[in-house]
Amino acid sequence: MSRFSQVKDLIMSLEGDFEKFYDKDNSAAGTRVRTGMQSLKTLAQEIRSEVQAKKNSAKA
Repeated sequence: MSRFSQVKDLIMSLEGDFEKFYDKDNSAAGTRVRTGMQSLKTLAQEIRSEVQAKKNSAKA
């Protein structure tokens, strides 16, 4: 479950930048949002790989 916590923490850390970008048109916040979303994508891929490896090792 620690991986799930990492995902939640990352999303929550971006909340302020989302608000600044969408509500206040702060373009620097948009850059931080894009960077954070790229980190989220990377984290999600790592988790997918771990889940697949664990699933495959259970079959063996």
